[in-house]
Amino acid sequence: MIAEAELRKGAPVAQNLVALFEEQARLRGARAAVKHKRGGGWEDVSWTEMARRARDVADGLAAMGVRPGDRIAIIGETNLEWILADLGILGAGAITVTIYQSNRPAECQYILADSGARFIFCDSEVQVAKIREVRAQLPALEGVIRAQGPAQGEFEHTLADVERAGAEWRNAHPRAHEERLAKIGRDDPASFIYTSGTTGNPKGVILTHGNWVYEAYAIEEIKIINEQDVVLMFLPMAHSFAKVIEAVWFATGATAAFVESLDKIMDNAAEVRPTVMPAVPRIFEKAYNTVVTKGLATPGLKGKLFHLSMESFEQYATAKEQGKEYASFGMLIGKKLVFPKLSHALAERFGGRMRLFVSGGAPLSPKIAWFFQVLGFTILEGYGLTETSAGTFVNRPGQNRIGTVGPPVPGTQVRIAEDGEILVKGGCVMKGYYGNEAATAEVLKDGWLYTGDIGFVDEAGHLKITDRKKDIIVTAGGKNVAPQNLENELKTDPLVSQVVVHGDKRKFLSALITLNEENARRWAADNRLPAGEGLHQDPRMRARIQQAVDALNAKQASYATIKKFAILPRDFTQDTGELTPTLKVKRKVVTQRYREVLDAFYAEQGE
Repeated sequence: MIAEAELRKGAPVAQNLVALFEEQARLRGARAAVKHKRGGGWEDVSWTEMARRARDVADGLAAMGVRPGDRIAIIGETNLEWILADLGILGAGAITVTIYQSNRPAECQYILADSGARFIFCDSEVQVAKIREVRAQLPALEGVIRAQGPAQGEFEHTLADVERAGAEWRNAHPRAHEERLAKIGRDDPASFIYTSGTTGNPKGVILTHGNWVYEAYAIEEIKIINEQDVVLMFLPMAHSFAKVIEAVWFATGATAAFVESLDKIMDNAAEVRPTVMPAVPRIFEKAYNTVVTKGLATPGLKGKLFHLSMESFEQYATAKEQGKEYASFGMLIGKKLVFPKLSHALAERFGGRMRLFVSGGAPLSPKIAWFFQVLGFTILEGYGLTETSAGTFVNRPGQNRIGTVGPPVPGTQVRIAEDGEILVKGGCVMKGYYGNEAATAEVLKDGWLYTGDIGFVDEAGHLKITDRKKDIIVTAGGKNVAPQNLENELKTDPLVSQVVVHGDKRKFLSALITLNEENARRWAADNRLPAGEGLHQDPRMRARIQQAVDALNAKQASYATIKKFAILPRDFTQDTGELTPTLKVKRKVVTQRYREVLDAFYAEQGE
C-alpha cells in the first residue's frame, strides 16, 4: 500500500482531518473557502474566518463538557453551518454522527440512541422539531445546538452561543485546542456514517481520521479537484460521497459553493459559475431527459433535425458501449447543427466554466455519459461504499473510460473473488461497524473489504461494475440477469422516471415503471390527452412506454427481456420511503409494497 507520505512526495502529512484543514487555512488566509448566498446575494467566507469559527465551535463544545471520543450528531442541509459543526466536533476530539436531513423522527431516534450521541446540531426549526418529538426516548441526549432561531428552554443552545462560549474558553485555556489536536491520531474515529439499509436497522460505519486524510491526499494526487476550482456543493453531507469531497476540498484549497436548495441547483450554478460538480446519477438523468424532451417537442425543421440526430445518437451510444466506432449522416447533422447549440445552452445554464462533473453513489447509464461527452462535457464516474470512505475507484481526467468506474485511487488494492465479488484493501477501508462485531466480521476478512458488488477489471485496469451481488436475478431457468443495466437503459427514455426490474426465481422478467411527471404532462398535452391522475392507465401512454420497453428488449437475450410491466400511479419519493437520500430506489421496499401487482403478472402465466 502506498503511504500518504509517498503521495505527498515528502511534504508533511497531517495526522487528522482538522490539522489538514488548519494547514490549508494558514496557507490560503484571506482567499475564499466558501461561497454562499445570504440576504439574496453571494458572500465569500475566507479560510481564516472559517478556521476561527470552527475553532470557536470546538472550544465551545469543550466548555460544555464534551470530551474526546464523545459522539455528537449533525442533521441539516449542506451548508457552511454543517461544515463548522463537523470541524468543531472533530476539533473537540469528538466523533461526528451524520444524519440525513430527510430522516424521520424515529430514524433520528435510532441513530442517536445507537451511537450514544450527547448533543445534536440542527440547522433549522424543522430539524429541531424532529428531535423534540423523540427526546423522551433519548436519555443520553443532553441538548440541541441550533443554527437558526432562538433557544427554547435549557435543552436548546444556539450556534452563536456555542461560538461565544468557545471564544471565552480560549482566553482561559489558550493552549487547549492545540493540545487536543496533538492527541488525535490516524486510528481515532472521526465519523459514524449510518448506512441507508433497505431492510433492518442501519449500521454505523466507523471511519477514522486516517481514512479521510488518506482519501484527501490520494484524490488530490490524481488532480480531479485543484486549488483554482469552485466546487458546487449540494450532496447531503451525511453521505460518504459528500464527506470525501469535503476532505479533498480541505487538501486542495479549492472554493466550495453551497447551493441554496436542491431546486435551485441550476439557478445557483449560473450565478456562481462553478468548475466542478459532484452529483449522483439522478441529476444527470434529469438533465438528459429535460434536454431530450424539449428537443423532441420542437416544431418544424429544427424538431426534425433533432429527431434525426437523436436517432443516430442512440446507434452511436450502442456502438460505443460495444467498443465500436459509428458514423452516419444523422450524427454529422447532429455534430454540425444540433449538438453545438445544446452544448452552448447547457454550458450557460452551468455558468459557462464547468470543467468536469463527477458521478457517484449509484451506476450512471453509459448512454447519458456518452451524450454529455458528445456535447463537450466530461463526467468522471467513480465508485465506493460508505465502508470504503466513498472514494475508491474513479476515472481520471484525460483517461475517462465510459462504462467503467476507473482504476483504484492511489494506495488502494482490488481483487476479484471467484464468484465475481469485488474486494478492496487500503487506507480507505473502515474500522468496522459500531457495536456490531458480527457484521464487521462478515465483510472484513484479512484486511479485505467484501463489497457485495460484482464486477471485473478490464485490460486498462479500470473496474466495471455489473451489479449488486444481492440484486442479481436468477430466473427459474437458471439465467443470471443484472437488473440495474436494464433499469438504467430504460430510465434514459424521457417519459420514464424510475424502474424496478423483478423476476428472481420466476419464469420471466417484469418491471414496475413510474412516469417523469413533468415530461408526461407535456407529452399528454402534445397528444391532446388528459394529464390527470389516470394518465398511467391511458392505453396510449401504455403503448408509448411499450415502445421504450420493446427498444430495450431488442438489445437483450430472450431471457433478459421484460415480458410484462405496470405503470404506477405516482413516482417514488423519499417521503414514502421508496428512495434513499441519494435518490436510489429501495428495491426491497418497492417490491414488497407492490407485491400484489408483481404476483399478478405471474398468476396470469400459471406460476
